[in-house]
Amino acid sequence: MDNVYKLIRSFKYAFQGLRSGFRTQLNFRVQCGLAVVAIAGGLVLNITKNEWLWISLSVALVLFAELMNTALEAMVDLVSPQYNELAGRIKDIAAAAVTILAANALITAAIIFVPLIIHLLRP
Repeated sequence: MDNVYKLIRSFKYAFQGLRSGFRTQLNFRVQCGLAVVAIAGGLVLNITKNEWLWISLSVALVLFAELMNTALEAMVDLVSPQYNELAGRIKDIAAAAVTILAANALITAAIIFVPLIIHLLRP
């Protein structure tokens, strides 16, 4: 029973992290909104199972990267509260990693959705 309690408690902490990320990080909220748009688009356009896999992977990677970036920035701030050029470079590199995954998600969405939208708009 103790293991079940530990498991439930670990999920509680994970959801607290999600809530904290959503409350404090504008980029995370924007990315969550875009994830909702992608999911709605997939439902409306009736994408295939394989397309759902690519969309869900892209969404998960971007949200994961944003939360990891947020955690890394907090840790850098903790160990280097004053301005430090190296600390700034670490934050910039972590943000660049999120940007790469976000660009990949955008390209993936375009590959999947644009042909379907064009097909719908053709007379």
